[in-house]
Amino acid sequence: MKTIFKSLLLLSALSFFLPHTAMAESYSTHTAEKLAHGIANTATGFMELPKTMILTSQKEGIVYGTTVGLLTGLVNVVGRTAFGILDVVTFMIPTDPTVNPGYIWEDFGKETTYGK
Repeated sequence: MKTIFKSLLLLSALSFFLPHTAMAESYSTHTAEKLAHGIANTATGFMELPKTMILTSQKEGIVYGTTVGLLTGLVNVVGRTAFGILDVVTFMIPTDPTVNPGYIWEDFGKETTYGK
């Protein structure tokens, strides 16, 4: 029994030297990034409206972009702003970003999605 315990203790101690453990992001870095994403998404959520209208107009035409793109853009404004506020409130809990792309200016030609 003592041999098994010593072996498990040694194995768990050696696991700290594995590359994924050594290269893991620190807690403070992850929470700071989440706070920055939250502040930026809260402040720039309104930019989803023209972005969505432009992208929808380019894909489907100007009439579709000004009608359906407007409604989709309003949903995205609420979504990005709400998730930004949620990230600011819960920045101490390190999680992956919910809004993709993380910042509105990262990939302006890509439609906004939520979740993984």
